[in-house]
This record gives sequence, structure tokens and C-alpha cells, in this order.
Amino acid sequence: MTQPSEVPAVDPGMTVSTAAYSAPAPDRFDDDRTPLTPETYAELRAIAARYPEARSGLLPMLHLVQSVEGRVTPEGIEACAEVLGISAAEVSGVATFYTMYKRKPVGDYLVGVCTNTLCAVMGGDLIFERLKDHLDVGNDETSEDGKITLEHIECNAACDYAPVMMVNWEFMDNQTPDSAVQVVDDLRAGKDVQSTRGPRLCTWKQAERVLAGFPDDLADEGPAAGPASLVGLAIARDRGWTAPSADAAGTTAATGTKTDAVEQADTSRAESETKAEEGK
Repeated sequence: MTQPSEVPAVDPGMTVSTAAYSAPAPDRFDDDRTPLTPETYAELRAIAARYPEARSGLLPMLHLVQSVEGRVTPEGIEACAEVLGISAAEVSGVATFYTMYKRKPVGDYLVGVCTNTLCAVMGGDLIFERLKDHLDVGNDETSEDGKITLEHIECNAACDYAPVMMVNWEFMDNQTPDSAVQVVDDLRAGKDVQSTRGPRLCTWKQAERVLAGFPDDLADEGPAAGPASLVGLAIARDRGWTAPSADAAGTTAATGTKTDAVEQADTSRAESETKAEEGK
């Protein structure tokens, strides 16, 4: 039979020192979190009412929670579940699936650097490393002053402006390590910074409110597209290219009649079928 391990005896007179233990530092963002108010609950219900199926409003509702509390909190999850009549587990499953929803505190400006293939080759990796050193943070961490949260992004869907980074979801195109550092330094200093294709940069919470469906009246501020995105349109205009006038079914949208090309195809098919019958 296996004998139990012997437990060393403890000297009753021995004292245990607790000097090496230190309690974890409190979350420095706790005091900044704003509880959900009756006004916020009313706005959550207003969002849900926009949709034939109320639960379709969950995504903008979570953005609204972030606009108030800075992240998706347990309280925010419970609020969305209550308004939609679903379980907190269902809300949590959505909140943890999409990377735009944060479960940790976010600074005033979320800076995302594209490190996918093209941006990385064009300098995205260097930008990301430079910002980590400059801000003294790692990926998905926030600077000590609470201003900048840095993260790498797989793709910003702006390869024609590589290397690209985003600040609170607004584009900063054709960046270099030096220009990226200048952007974050200006933001930390409270200066106005204009995005490359969009409005002046706002704070994280302000941007989240816009994503919840409450406009900030800045939609027309700044260009919506740059020259690189419009090259194809310019070529088409120079060469007189236009979109086909018929729909994919081969009929004109206005009359529903067949186009010449479709009629010719029908004729050819009928002739082939006739020859096949005659050859039997």
C-alpha cells in the first residue's frame, strides 16, 4: 500500500512574514467609469426599436455602452440583455466575438497599426515597434497617462495607402514611424488632428457614440476618398467606359425585354437543338 506523504511539522512559535505581499493596484479607470443612467437605458431601447427584430440592434447597443462606460462592462451586458429580452450569455458571446468591443479599459484614443502583409512590408512593423517603444506599452495596452491604447490590426482595408494606421476608426494614411509618433504626441498634447480621409479626430467614447447611430454632424468634414482610390474611376471616364445597361438576367430594367445578345444566344441554342434532333 502506498504510504501518504509526510507533511513537515510546523513550529507553533514560527511567525510568517507578510512584508513581501502587496495588494494589486486598483484599476485606475474605475473612477472614470460612468454608470448607466435612465437616459442611457432609454437610448438602448430606442436603438432596439429601429429594427424589426429587436436583437438585431445588439451591435450598436454595445457601442453605446462603450460610449458611456469606455468598454463593455458586466453592467452593460446585463442592460442589453434586459432591453432585448435575451440572456447575458448571448450578449457576452457577441461582445467577445468582435474585436471592436473591448473588455479592458481603452484610452482616449485607440491607435491601430496595420501589420498585415502589405502594410508590414511598407513599414507597418517599424511603425508599430516605434510606437511601442515611444509609448512604453505592448500590444493592447494603454499609455500611463491614459491617452493612447495601442493595438496591431490585421487589415485596415486601405492597401492603396500603405502603411496605414487608424485612430478611433479614422484613417491615417501613408504613415512613417516619425509621422506616427507625431500623431500620438499631438493627441496627448490635446491638439486637433485631422484624419487623412475623414473628420477631425474625436475621443474613443465620442466615436463609439457615432457607431451607435447618434451622428456628430461631422460626416461631410474632410475628404471621403483620396486620389489612389479614385484612379479606376478616372480611367473609366477617360476611356468612356460605363456600366452595362442591362441586368444580369439579360433584360432591360425598364421594360423587361431581352437584349440583342441574349436573343442571339437563344437563337443559337435553338439551332443547335434542331440539328441535334435531325441527326437522330
